[in-house]
Amino acid sequence: MWQFWLIASGIFFIAEIITVGFLIFWLGIGALITMIVSFFTSNLIIQTTVFVISSTILIFATRPLINKFANTKTTSTNAFSLVGKKGIVTQNIDSIRGTGQIKVQGELWSAISKDSDIIPKNTEVEILSIKGVKLIVTPVRVSSTLN
Repeated sequence: MWQFWLIASGIFFIAEIITVGFLIFWLGIGALITMIVSFFTSNLIIQTTVFVISSTILIFATRPLINKFANTKTTSTNAFSLVGKKGIVTQNIDSIRGTGQIKVQGELWSAISKDSDIIPKNTEVEILSIKGVKLIVTPVRVSSTLN
């Protein structure tokens, strides 16, 4: 019966190479542990129990370790890195018509106003979010200080 567990572990390892979840690997290790147990007993119920228990323990025992070393930090990339930045309106923004463009970081982007207002050309705007391929913007309010 040890041949079955060896073949099963090989199949699990090949399946792990194809997938990216790092879960099937532990089933392969559980199959190898069960293969060792099969040298001592030919009882299929004991072998199956060893496989299920060892695989389960390996999965749950190593999950915190994997999470500790896995890179779970998210980094804003591409368009989402523009949220919070400021830009200049290059074409009047009319959200009702769906027209308008801004220039931000040297690139032209389609934009609409958050409040459905018309924002004139050369106005400084702040990017609030992204909806589809358009930036949602609001005019930057200039605070006036009296001396």
